[in-house]
Amino acid sequence: MAVSGNDRAEQLRAEKALLLKSENDIANGWTRLRVQEDLLRGRKKAGLDTQEAERLAELFKQTLVEWERHQVLIRERVAYLERTPYPFLLWNG
Repeated sequence: MAVSGNDRAEQLRAEKALLLKSENDIANGWTRLRVQEDLLRGRKKAGLDTQEAERLAELFKQTLVEWERHQVLIRERVAYLERTPYPFLLWNG
């Protein structure tokens, strides 16, 4: 099925918007994680239990890594749309 240049341009705009959102979300996420880690260090220094908070911080770190992996896929999609001449074909295989 052929995809029109307008459809392709809309897909590219949508992917670029997703990329921008992912960049902001990831940057904000790492900032929040650093703040949380600072709070954890303070609680440890005070001798308070931090086991559950440490587990949650580690889960959030893993989530951020997955967000970064997804961002790579978005970047690849943007690059594909930018380099593929249009109209191009989508194959149903």
